[in-house]
Amino acid sequence: MLNRSMWVAGVVALFATMPLAAQDKAKLEWKFTPGSTFYQDLTTTTNQNMKVMGQDVSQKQTQTFYFSWTPKGDKDKDGNWTLVQKIIGVKMAITINEQTINFDSQNTGGTNSALAEFFKALIDSEFTLTIDKSGKVTKVEGRDDFIKKLGAANQQMEPLLRKILSDEALKQMADPTFGFVPGKEVAKGEEWTRKSELNLGPIGSYTNEYKYKYEGKEGDQQKVGVSTTLVYKTPTEGNEGLPFKITGADLKSKDATGTILFDEAKGRVGKLTMALKLEGSLDIEIGGTKTKVDLKQDQTTTINTSDKSPIEAKK
Repeated sequence: MLNRSMWVAGVVALFATMPLAAQDKAKLEWKFTPGSTFYQDLTTTTNQNMKVMGQDVSQKQTQTFYFSWTPKGDKDKDGNWTLVQKIIGVKMAITINEQTINFDSQNTGGTNSALAEFFKALIDSEFTLTIDKSGKVTKVEGRDDFIKKLGAANQQMEPLLRKILSDEALKQMADPTFGFVPGKEVAKGEEWTRKSELNLGPIGSYTNEYKYKYEGKEGDQQKVGVSTTLVYKTPTEGNEGLPFKITGADLKSKDATGTILFDEAKGRVGKLTMALKLEGSLDIEIGGTKTKVDLKQDQTTTINTSDKSPIEAKK
C-alpha cells in the first residue's frame, strides 16, 4: 500500500501535468462577427503534361482569386450562419507550349481578348452561403445571376456553365474551405474524416475523402495536417457544349497532403496549403474519333486570410 507521502507526490505530479495537456487541445470552430468583413486570396498552380495522339502538350496555369466574406446578421436558432462572398479580384497566367496568356483584374489596360472579357465578368459577382454549425455549406444563392454575367461575356458557354455550375457543385466548391472543422475540442494526435463529391456534369465527378489530424500549436495558430484521396468518375451525361466527350478514365491521385493553420482566437483559417499529384489516362472522343490522353498533373493550392483587403494593399 502507498504511504501518505507517495500518494501526495502522485497527486502533485498529476496536477503539474494538467497545464501541459491543456496546451495540446484546441477547439476548432468558425467564429463570425455580423457585418465584419474578412478577406481571402486563393492561389492554385497547375503543371500539366499530356500526350495526345503522339504529341506532347504542356500547360502551366497559375490563378489567384480574391474574395471578401461578410457575415449577415447573427447565427440563427439552429446555429446556421449566412455569409456573402464577393469576388473582388482575379489574376491568371496560362502557358500552353510556351505561349502565355495573362489577365489581371487590377491592370486590364490593353487586354481585350475573349478570355479577358470572360474573367472581367467574374469581378463583383456575389454568392450568399448558408453554413451550418458543423461547417457544412448547405445552401448557395446567386447562381443564376452569376451564370447570366458569364453568359453575357460568352453566350456559347452559358448552356455548358449551367450544367457544370449546378447548385450542388457550387456548395461542394465552397465546402472544403469551411467543412474541415470537427465541431468539438480535439486533442493532439486526434484524427477525423470528411467526404465530398464534386459533380461537374459533362466533365465528370470527383470524390475527395479528407483525413485530418490535429498536430498541436504552431506559433499562435493551431496546426492541422491533411491528406486526401481523390477518385475521378467519368460523366454519366452528354457532352453538350464541349468539343470532346470523355468516355473512360484511369486517374489516380498521390502525395495529396497539406496543412491548415487555424486561428483559434479569430475562429477562422489563417493559411491553408495543399499539394496533389494526378496521373493516368483519359479516353476521349472528338468528332467520332477516339483517342487516349496520357496525363501527369501537379497542383498546389494556397489560401491566406486577412482582415485587410489584398486588393487595397496593391494600390
